[in-house]
Amino acid sequence: MASTIPWERVRRSASKLTTPLHPDDYLRLLNPLWSARELRGRIEQVIPETEDAATLVIRPGWGWRYDHRPGQYVGIGVQVEGRFQWRSYSVSSPPKRSRGTIAITVRAMPEGLLSSHLVNGVEPGTIVRLALPEGDFVLPDPPPQRMLFLVGGSGVTPVMAMLRTLDRRGTMPDVVMHYSSPTEERMIFRDELDHLEAKHERLTIHRLHTDIDGMLDLAAPDGLDRVCPDWRERETYACGPAPMLDAITDHYEQQGLEEHLHLERFSLELGGEGGEGGTITFRTSGKSIDADGATTVLEAGEQAGVGMPYGCRMGICHTCTLTLVEGKVRDLRNGDEYDGTNEPVQTCVTAAVGDCTLDI
Repeated sequence: MASTIPWERVRRSASKLTTPLHPDDYLRLLNPLWSARELRGRIEQVIPETEDAATLVIRPGWGWRYDHRPGQYVGIGVQVEGRFQWRSYSVSSPPKRSRGTIAITVRAMPEGLLSSHLVNGVEPGTIVRLALPEGDFVLPDPPPQRMLFLVGGSGVTPVMAMLRTLDRRGTMPDVVMHYSSPTEERMIFRDELDHLEAKHERLTIHRLHTDIDGMLDLAAPDGLDRVCPDWRERETYACGPAPMLDAITDHYEQQGLEEHLHLERFSLELGGEGGEGGTITFRTSGKSIDADGATTVLEAGEQAGVGMPYGCRMGICHTCTLTLVEGKVRDLRNGDEYDGTNEPVQTCVTAAVGDCTLDI
């Protein structure tokens, strides 16, 4: 009987024979998904969902853990115009117990270089970089007996992972879903959602086409009380554009029900007060640059020609975290300041408050 090849032992042994090159430099010639230095994946399929959205089926390589929770997101890095672009996207496929693939569903945004490339330009077989799943917007285990999903546009993607998981388990609780989309044609997963609603008696889906019917007025008599009369007694999961989430948050706070509301925001909101600016020094590289209070440390480092680490560029994944050696920085999201020696800071959401030094 043929024995299984001990790949980890082979890789360790190879490192002693391939110096000064890393064994990955040789192993990737055999299989581009074999890498100990970074997580990689190969795009297996690009499945159109609407005219401006597509699902990418990705086969991860070495180091991937197939234990994400429904609703979490992953980081994906793709080379576009000679430079790796990183963004985070919700996993739309349910977790699988066995090794296989994951799926993300992407909507091309007019200003989105990477999203447009993923929907309209990337080819099956493309090797991408990956970051492990993260995020707290997840389906509880066990799920609540009564749930309300409020989603808009591509905000349906993490919720779809939850619904697919409940369907696969055969344990659909009492679920009401309100799905807003500009038109019927732009509703991602609309055929599958029709199928799920027909299959599960306890799943009710309300569809709103905002180009025709306008936005849902939560407080109006024909608003949330009509869509889901017992919404106050349900755990609510909301994902979509920032104005929609702001309105939902205000409504739940007015009712004193914010503890029953769970949100997932796609975009970074730098609503806090900016820094004062100053000279940012990158100690190891010996480079420095003057930056104003609205320029993030990450952006300043890139302008100075420093090889800055980054992932989501949204303050979520912590890939960009560096050590603040001296000086002070301010978090542009909320105005919090970090001042001290050897303080870890997220460079994608902080700006200098006077002169500061980072260890890179």
